[in-house]
Amino acid sequence: MNIFNYLVDGRVELWIVLLISAGVFFASFMDGIGGGGGIVSVPSYLIGFSKLGADQTHLAFGTNKLSAAIGTIFSLARFIKNKCVIWRLALPGMVLAYLGAMGGAWLKACTRPEVLKYLLLVVLPLMAFFTLRTKNWPETPGEIAKGKQLLIVCLAALIIGAYDGYYGPGCGTLLMLVCIRFGKLDSRNAAGTVKVINLASNVGGLVTDCMMGSVLYGVGLIAAAASILGHYLGAGVTIKNGSKIIKPAIITVLLMLTVYVVSQLIWPEFWGIA
Repeated sequence: MNIFNYLVDGRVELWIVLLISAGVFFASFMDGIGGGGGIVSVPSYLIGFSKLGADQTHLAFGTNKLSAAIGTIFSLARFIKNKCVIWRLALPGMVLAYLGAMGGAWLKACTRPEVLKYLLLVVLPLMAFFTLRTKNWPETPGEIAKGKQLLIVCLAALIIGAYDGYYGPGCGTLLMLVCIRFGKLDSRNAAGTVKVINLASNVGGLVTDCMMGSVLYGVGLIAAAASILGHYLGAGVTIKNGSKIIKPAIITVLLMLTVYVVSQLIWPEFWGIA
């Protein structure tokens, strides 16, 4: 127990870390399928860190970035093994997502997040409606000029990467929607390519959070074990089922994210952001 207390800085009890890890596992399974795991993992950390006072929110978001980044590596490895990554899109997108996330994390420390939350209240229901109206999700790539496709993915990586560093939950889902609808990628390749970009944005935000002292490394590393398992299993489900599982997963994530944002605006005290 002394070693455990050393790892978590003596501020979080073991049973709380285990509960956080359970939430992280479910979140990572979701993330491995259609993104959006932060909608579950961030609240898990916020509730677990409720006794940390003014540091609760920053530590929750920063520690979540640590476990999420480690777990994403393992789901990405499974997508790579099954050749579900388009590298000509993923590599430049990865660089731009990293830069965007660092900028978003810096901006988070300088502005109030309420503006983004109100914007999301408009955007998210529209995206959910659009997803529901799309009857056929592609199992094969659509026709689009390679230059146009690269531009779309890179712009999405930069903008949504900045969103990931600034706020976070639902980042992978938003990237997936853009890559499938506008980038004309098939479901499996979209999932794999997004994982590369999402990993970069996670690392970009994590670097900034580490520099600001907003990470409990012991808790994050313990929860990372659950994150690894969840990501690996979720990626397997996506590779096997493609659009059959991705579409309902994305719809669920968008609706959950809308509820999450609304609850933060209505009941900020619960999330420690009053």
